[in-house]
Amino acid sequence: MKIKVSAPGKLMLMGEHAVVYNHPCLVTAVDKRLYVEAEIIDKNEDEIIAPQVKESRFVLEAIAYFKKQFKINQFVKISTNGDFSHRVGLGSSSAVTVATFKALSLVFNISLTDRQIFDLSYHVNIAIQGVGSGFDIAIATFGKTTYFVTGGKIIEPLNIKPLPLVVGYSGIKADTPFYIRKVREAFRSRQTQMDSIFEEIESLVEQGKALLLNSDYEKIGALMTKNHQLLQQLGVSIPKLDLMVEKSIKAGAWGAKLSGAGGGDCIIALVSDDKRIVVENAIKSVGGEIITVDNNAEGVKVEEEV
Repeated sequence: MKIKVSAPGKLMLMGEHAVVYNHPCLVTAVDKRLYVEAEIIDKNEDEIIAPQVKESRFVLEAIAYFKKQFKINQFVKISTNGDFSHRVGLGSSSAVTVATFKALSLVFNISLTDRQIFDLSYHVNIAIQGVGSGFDIAIATFGKTTYFVTGGKIIEPLNIKPLPLVVGYSGIKADTPFYIRKVREAFRSRQTQMDSIFEEIESLVEQGKALLLNSDYEKIGALMTKNHQLLQQLGVSIPKLDLMVEKSIKAGAWGAKLSGAGGGDCIIALVSDDKRIVVENAIKSVGGEIITVDNNAEGVKVEEEV
């Protein structure tokens, strides 16, 4: 039996970095997905076909951990492909990890809840990267737009419509573990100041959650812009991201911010339909690339069984 599974990428709406320190965040699943095909093979070793080399490490670690947990000694062939590159910062490593565990559970006929898939995937994420809150693992598993607290203490998908977002890619690949460590070093040296920033970010997230449930985009946009300013204070933004955010707001976006660890990757702008083209052109005018994605997408799911 061959199983094909997919998991979504993600965009962080609010709360990055603070979420590493036991604060909540808001994150949404995008319709760009990572696909994993799995089947049991009659060989003496596992076979991994992963065009994006970075992902093969997560697949290998997931297979090893799954076999250890469930005492399996058979071998598998895993093939991956995706709607998006790992370079754009949409969470391909988390998506491939989640999809791999889901596929393995099906080919070996082991029943796993979404929470168990999250826990297994989070273990692999920490084993490889050493740092991380797990929000990207949660969104790859549960999908939708989700309120999340560090380590999965709370995983609460929200019943909302897709958000009117424009996504601009900076052209610069971010080094997520580096920026998490950078913030950690700052936290150790000036904890009181960092705690204050994280508490402000948490306040924005809590306000944003309520506003999302009421689709109050103008006020959410203002909160996003404030969140970006706090991320600047953390030292994780760069001039290219700041310029893309500034141009988006000047072009009429309700608000904008970097999305993710910082240092590169993407910005998101919340826009009305009549401003979308203008905002997209403003981002492109300073060297940004528009990434066309929908959000509030479904979590990990089976695509095909043969």
